Amino acid sequence: MRMNRKLTWMLLAGMTMAFVQCKDSGEAVEPDDENELITSVTLKFTEQGTSNVSTFSFKDPDGDGGNAATKFDTISLKPNKTYTLAIELLDESKTPVNDITKEVEKESDEHLFVYTATPGALLTYSYGDKDKNNYPIGLTGSAVTGAAGDGKLKVQLRHQPGAKNGTPTPGSDDVNLDFILKVK
Repeated sequence: MRMNRKLTWMLLAGMTMAFVQCKDSGEAVEPDDENELITSVTLKFTEQGTSNVSTFSFKDPDGDGGNAATKFDTISLKPNKTYTLAIELLDESKTPVNDITKEVEKESDEHLFVYTATPGALLTYSYGDKDKNNYPIGLTGSAVTGAAGDGKLKVQLRHQPGAKNGTPTPGSDDVNLDFILKVK
């Protein structure tokens, strides 16, 4: 009889623990906020005071890794000029093509473009747009070229969900490209 009572209490305690452990906490499980797949980046430079537009592209149809890029333009700009710079991002691996630019605009509080010229005197960039928290985005802005020379323009799209603070430090790269830059 004592053995049956012990067995009953152990079984009851085990079932109670199983129910307590499986209890729904009411918290929604958040999916990981993954980086965007971007297969095409287009930079559009419009020379201030003119209708002159220069467009430069990067295309990698299968995304990062795998096959090499099929297009990687050299950026060629005039010295001592001011340009309006706009960027377009696409995921061309899907049909229809997914316009990532609109997604970045919609989630602007999670994204930051960083434009870095090397050497720095070749081109300086000023942000032309801000998110709801007054942090820069970089979908559009102003690029000012310096004296003639050659270098690189690094274009980064930082993915910063929940961590954006106006600096490039937090987050990870959705895009990290080194365009050859010629100012001549």
